[in-house]
Amino acid sequence: MDVIPLVHASLGERELAAVKEVFASDWPAGQGPRGKALERELAEHFGVADAVALSSCAAALHLSLLALGAGPGDEVIVADFTFPAPAHAVRYVDAVPVFADVRADTGTIAPQAVADLVTPRTVGIIAVDTVGLPADYAELQEIADRHGLFLIEDAACAVGATYRGRPAGTLASVACLSFHGRKGITSGEGGALLTTDPALGGTVRLRSSFGIGSIADQAKVIGLPIPEFAEIGFNYKLSDIGAAILQVQLGRLGALLERRNAVAARYHELLKDEELITLPHVPADRTHAWQSYMVTLEPGVDRAAVAADLRAQGIGCGHGTWASHLQPAYKTDQTCPVSADLFRRSLAIPMHAELTPGQVERVAEALRAALRAHAGPER
Repeated sequence: MDVIPLVHASLGERELAAVKEVFASDWPAGQGPRGKALERELAEHFGVADAVALSSCAAALHLSLLALGAGPGDEVIVADFTFPAPAHAVRYVDAVPVFADVRADTGTIAPQAVADLVTPRTVGIIAVDTVGLPADYAELQEIADRHGLFLIEDAACAVGATYRGRPAGTLASVACLSFHGRKGITSGEGGALLTTDPALGGTVRLRSSFGIGSIADQAKVIGLPIPEFAEIGFNYKLSDIGAAILQVQLGRLGALLERRNAVAARYHELLKDEELITLPHVPADRTHAWQSYMVTLEPGVDRAAVAADLRAQGIGCGHGTWASHLQPAYKTDQTCPVSADLFRRSLAIPMHAELTPGQVERVAEALRAALRAHAGPER
């Protein structure tokens, strides 16, 4: 049976060759020559003042909150329908995550929900480009400016997407990227922080390396430089091995995104008349990076049974993403009814750049059959 995985990283010989070059060098660890080159390439690609290569998007979120001054007693409004890394990061700095509900059609953070949650304790907003679709940044920035709040773009899933002609990763003064294995470009794990403020970038870079800066740079100094720990930092560096892979992947971004777009378009053609699901909605003023292709099942469809049928045929699938406020770690009395409903009814089907047309057709056919089999007695 031909197994069709939910996700698959597009890594090959060019990435292997880049890794071999690092193995032959004097510096496989973080903040070496490949890491510095990647940061320059990211800054140039996105047109930002600075880019800091990091171990994960979660690290970027944590460091961005520290650099922006969030701390104990502060409230940070976070998108609810997402992997809960933004809320985790808020907790890392002993601040309080306040969950904002999302748009029913896009799953992205709803600006009116954000506006309704602002209090005197609110210091910022973390918007999420949900599974690759940018949020409503014009409205969110207006709210942030009106109340003197910072705005962070969690673009973990959205490298390659656009909003009103601008690339995801540049839609707020601070943006956080992920290069996890299921993203559009990947080094297995990894992340980056992009910013319009070079001073903030410098602060983040220092804190990502225990507060002592680049050992690779200091090793070039004649004599015996002894690093000084300027502040308490973290080990959030991206290795030069990961950086070398990402340099290749960044160069392939356009081609990989084109293939994901083709898969999404074919799913739409094959499933557009299916009454038991709602397909992803992409507003006219933005484009999707298609980290995931997530459909919403009609009420009454047994999602677990549909998933079991697909998996029995070797077709990967998943629940989509989380309603963060429902997770036991947060123990909140907040309600986000739209997010909770999407959490119950969303289903992710295979989406990656290596899918063949035949595999896409097989997924669509199997999904239709599973939906019919588990639609409930009223159907």
